[in-house]
Amino acid sequence: MIKNPRFVPAAPPVRIRLRYCAATASWQRVAFFFLTMVVGTGIPTQVSGQTDAGAEGAKAAADGYLIEIPSPLTARDVERILSQLNRLSQTARTAPAAAETNAERRVSVVLHFGDPQRSRLVPAESNIRGERLGEDIVSRDSSTSLEDSLKLARAISGADLKRIRPVAWVDTPVRGNEVLLVLACESILVAPSGSIGDATFGEAVNDETTTLIFHSIAKRRGLLPPELIAGLISPDETVARVRLTDGTTKLELSEALEKLRSGGTIIEEEILSQPGEPLTLTADQLREFRAATAIVNSEGEVADRLGLRTLRQESADASGEAFGVLLRINGAIRSDRVQRWLSNLAATTERGETNTWLVEIDSPGGYLSGSASLAATLADPGTTIRTVGGYVSQEARGDAALIALACRPLAMHPDATIGGSGADAMTPDEVAAQGELIDFVAGLTGRSATLIRGLLDPKLTVYRYINRRTGRIRYAVPSEMAAVVDDERAPGRSDWKREERIELSEGLSVNRAIELGLADESVESLKSVSSSIGLTSVPPRLSDRGLVRWVERLGSHTGMAFGLLMLGFIMLSTEASAPGLGVPGFIAVMCFALFFWIKFLAGTAEWAELLAFGLGLTFLAIEIFVLPGFGIFGLGGLVLTVLGVVLMSQTFVIPRNSYQANQLAEGVWMAIGGMGGLVIGFLLVRAFLPQAAAASGLAMETPTADLDRLERIADYDHLSGRTGVASTRLRPSGKAQFGDQIVAVVSDGTAIDPGQSVRVIRVQGNRIVVEAVDQ
Repeated sequence: MIKNPRFVPAAPPVRIRLRYCAATASWQRVAFFFLTMVVGTGIPTQVSGQTDAGAEGAKAAADGYLIEIPSPLTARDVERILSQLNRLSQTARTAPAAAETNAERRVSVVLHFGDPQRSRLVPAESNIRGERLGEDIVSRDSSTSLEDSLKLARAISGADLKRIRPVAWVDTPVRGNEVLLVLACESILVAPSGSIGDATFGEAVNDETTTLIFHSIAKRRGLLPPELIAGLISPDETVARVRLTDGTTKLELSEALEKLRSGGTIIEEEILSQPGEPLTLTADQLREFRAATAIVNSEGEVADRLGLRTLRQESADASGEAFGVLLRINGAIRSDRVQRWLSNLAATTERGETNTWLVEIDSPGGYLSGSASLAATLADPGTTIRTVGGYVSQEARGDAALIALACRPLAMHPDATIGGSGADAMTPDEVAAQGELIDFVAGLTGRSATLIRGLLDPKLTVYRYINRRTGRIRYAVPSEMAAVVDDERAPGRSDWKREERIELSEGLSVNRAIELGLADESVESLKSVSSSIGLTSVPPRLSDRGLVRWVERLGSHTGMAFGLLMLGFIMLSTEASAPGLGVPGFIAVMCFALFFWIKFLAGTAEWAELLAFGLGLTFLAIEIFVLPGFGIFGLGGLVLTVLGVVLMSQTFVIPRNSYQANQLAEGVWMAIGGMGGLVIGFLLVRAFLPQAAAASGLAMETPTADLDRLERIADYDHLSGRTGVASTRLRPSGKAQFGDQIVAVVSDGTAIDPGQSVRVIRVQGNRIVVEAVDQ
């Protein structure tokens, strides 16, 4: 093992890089002491006792920027990255200089070499430090041309971008001409899986131009000694680290190594690369040779090492006109609806006519697995889609919050809510099962994975932590910070201080969501959101058919479903007042059909609910028309109808959270209101329909007082009280004459002779009762 101080990894408290040179150990210790005295106060440390320095560092901490370096790197990518760097440099140029040092402000820019979908997240199976365990390491594509790499490397290490502090974050194996970009940065941060090597992969071996370029760029920064640079660009070289008899340790190449071997001055020899085997420097070797300042595992650790509050994702310039489509997610989320949305989105990418997606969310959730699949697609839509904007118009509760948070940028209506209990009562185990996908979405959108978990799992306790040294803010649960947060039992003092608890169980308002970095802006309309993502107007709706869109638009209006239900029952009661299928019955059937369709498209109604509702109406019809007064069909029909209406208004059977309890109450009141339509219908029929000429045939009228008189065969009411003469003998029936009219009469029980005067005392239909009148 090499014990020379030159190759011992730097101690974590102080980070000083000494160039490689043939010097004694004592001289290095003197130089180390001297540099420490000169720049001691300017060296960032992690000594726990420096409270004041930590406070000053927190105040001075700034934000950094993260730029993804694609692989392979094309000429267009180079132009884009240079445009981003120039824009950031201009921002630093116009910013005020530091007040105390009067120095020019420099912007820290992290150039990320790795898979952005993998490196920015911390998988669920990672350890407490965030180290990825059991993960396959995939090298980047190495077909980047030397010309493109050189152009970007010269700019990074040149004077024009002196206000940029470029830092290479090597997250995966980097080889080929992309190694030149790493060497052009001021410093290197490397992940445990990261490495650099085989710099001439795909290029001519031992090319003088390539050799000159690599040595020239590497010399500007001095991150690696020339021997290692030679090993990177020349696979035929043998690179070895040797310890000599005089106690010095140095790096040697093939020719010099052979001379030392023949001279017998080598005590210990370590071969770094054999001829024909390209030199590859692992993360530990980069750290050992002081090329890498630290080994990091996540974006948060990168920010900590650089003394930054946060790393902002520096987006590429939006070139060209934006062509978008609108995906409207409303109502409960269901498996078949998710499949339809994913299919429609995939169709837009296949046609190649769309480069922007705008997603409007107004949903209580309902299906966590489906929401997770849709969120993954929105977070990583592919190369043809440059922007996925989101807009929460009213609410994004439960698992619908995951869909909204997968969009970047995300806007919210001033009265909208994101998170909180929803249609799906998710358990902590169900949320934990989606942990890797949540990290995936959080990594791609630059949001806190812990906050997203807290919105999905109301039992999760999330706190705000602040770094005393850098001022960086982090949201975590206590178990995640147990190893770094100071408490009474911890020796010394941690840089992280726990502050207030973040309440997420009831959801977040727009202002709170923006404050926590989950939302980007508050807007009043969808048109404003469209403008903010580069669209000239609200894009066309992405849906199956125009009729479906029309019904969904009707169903989105508050009270439409309730109005259809009540109108249907009113028409049903009208039809019951006039038996026989007529206009009211047809209207009732149409209202019930539209009510079911709206609930079906909203994701809360399926065939079981329709069966219960249909059987209920059938039993009520049997009670009214077939077996009136029997009772069992009426009671059973009433229960089934109410049950069907309630289940059509929700995605659950038994409520398990506050939102579901509210939905159950609303469903019951809707059913009661709908059944009240029966009573209202009967009252309207009796009060108004008989007087309406156009509706005279829709209801049976109440019999009038004159109806009995009008329906008689003969009417003798005009003879009541009149006096006449008996034409025949009345015993007791016979005939009598009243004026010119002779009618059949009945005496009151006495015999009356012909010619005797009689008087009508009672008329009962066709029966005329008379009595004798004394002369």
